[in-house]
Amino acid sequence: MPGPTPEPRPGESGGLLIVKIGGGESINLDGIARDLAGLSGPFVIVHGANALRDSLARRLGVGKRVLTSVSGHESVQSDHDLIDVMLMAYAGVRNKRIVELLQGHGVNAVGLTGLDGALVRGRRNRGIRVREGGKTLIRRDLSGKPAEVNRKLMGLLLDGGFTPVVTVPLIDEHNVAINSENDDVVTLLSAELGADCVIQLIEAPGFLEDPDDPASVVARLSRGELARREDDVSGRMKRKLLALRRLVESGTTRVVIADGRIERPVGEALAGRGTVIG
Repeated sequence: MPGPTPEPRPGESGGLLIVKIGGGESINLDGIARDLAGLSGPFVIVHGANALRDSLARRLGVGKRVLTSVSGHESVQSDHDLIDVMLMAYAGVRNKRIVELLQGHGVNAVGLTGLDGALVRGRRNRGIRVREGGKTLIRRDLSGKPAEVNRKLMGLLLDGGFTPVVTVPLIDEHNVAINSENDDVVTLLSAELGADCVIQLIEAPGFLEDPDDPASVVARLSRGELARREDDVSGRMKRKLLALRRLVESGTTRVVIADGRIERPVGEALAGRGTVIG
């Protein structure tokens, strides 16, 4: 007798898949687009562009300042000049190149920032508490946290067979462009849209026990283990683990951190290669 029919994987039938594409230089965008073209279920893409932003900022002579909060989380201080660079890097070059690749593989993609149609509205930060020169200071800038998704617009796109390709900046309560963490955007979208699975494609084979050893991939992380891991790391990884903890707490059934540089990034992630959380 034939065996039981296997359950469809996210992105293959019905269930919504969210793919977060990291902003590193070595991410295989064409491979990601090729993999996504082979899926039948709906998916939403959220992408970064930090490497391109930093390159453009250097060429334009725009300085970048990294703030470390008293809790140890790093963020880029966002003034008007940096927002302009972000519009060029994230909303412009990176977003439209991803849309171009997807269209080339038969995916009818639409590139959007949180500004467009007020797709993702955020709340402006009141200030970031930092320690400088032995003092605790408040640094204010054009950054904030995502708070609300325009579900009507997102529904129109998904129901119409379009693939949203989303990135920062967001729009704040004063209708001003603000920077935000795309990982936090993913968390909000996942909760609002009821994603079955979130794939995080990064420049590593997964979450590494030793950041200097690519072979030290942690195959599985429980939800309870994320908080402990967050206490053990620093820099950008500390912020990423915080976002991942919030993501799994939002109800997403499965999260996979996987290598975005390989030939089949999405296919390998859906097969569970990398770090599976949940």
